[in-house]
Amino acid sequence: MCKTPVISTRRLDLLPLHVAYAEEMAVVLSDPGLHVFIGGTPDSPHALSSRFQRMSAGSPDPAVCWLNWVIRLRDESCLTGTVQATVSPSGDGSIAEVAWVVGTPWQGRGIAAEAARGLVDWLSRQSVQTVIAHIHPEHRASVAVATAAGLTPTDEWHEGEVLWRRGIGR
Repeated sequence: MCKTPVISTRRLDLLPLHVAYAEEMAVVLSDPGLHVFIGGTPDSPHALSSRFQRMSAGSPDPAVCWLNWVIRLRDESCLTGTVQATVSPSGDGSIAEVAWVVGTPWQGRGIAAEAARGLVDWLSRQSVQTVIAHIHPEHRASVAVATAAGLTPTDEWHEGEVLWRRGIGR
């Protein structure tokens, strides 16, 4: 499961993360508004390259898989954002914590929802039993993406965010 495959949807290719994408992704993720709910500031190309290198190396815990993709919009042949899943052992299967971000110029076009659905569909064919996401309750766009991917809110909170969950066990 720790191998990150290419995942294709109707309009998108989710491409395994590579350091070579850092320069283009630094531009895609350069809007400070993307950090309103998640904190931090946009990374420089150099900082993003270093981060991508760490992420691509994988989790230091051999039981945990870090799966990271960039989102490529085929019709425009450009990168538009990222999706990721951290897969950990849990009972009879695994639990995947997912996240997504789409650059401001591409928002409102259903790209994040399509990418998240593609990711969750792929995870459902793996040994994953549950998919979760942590979403700030005021982040309406992420609430819509989680809903589109079949996740539902729980009563659980973590660091000011609501835990969303979808059981997909076999």
